[in-house]
Amino acid sequence: MGQCGCGHAAGAGPFAEGRELVEFVAAAHGGSLRTREIPGGGLPTACQGCGSGFTLTTFVASCPACGGVHAVSPPRCDDPANIQFAGAGFRLS
Repeated sequence: MGQCGCGHAAGAGPFAEGRELVEFVAAAHGGSLRTREIPGGGLPTACQGCGSGFTLTTFVASCPACGGVHAVSPPRCDDPANIQFAGAGFRLS
């Protein structure tokens, strides 16, 4: 399996998907990445749980309408298509 250059297998770490990516980004750098602002003012998106539009302004954030948790990793934060959803009922600890 290939490596992404950061020590994680391809498809893991910052290139994971769904809940795995959300958990990875939320825990990265001791949790400090969770509230760091996305460069350029954030990414406009639609909640992958309820469909409401919002702007993901930090690397991990919740939909203001339903609380669904979304995340994007720094190496992929240039495209809203890279935003991942943790799934219904997921809550950050």
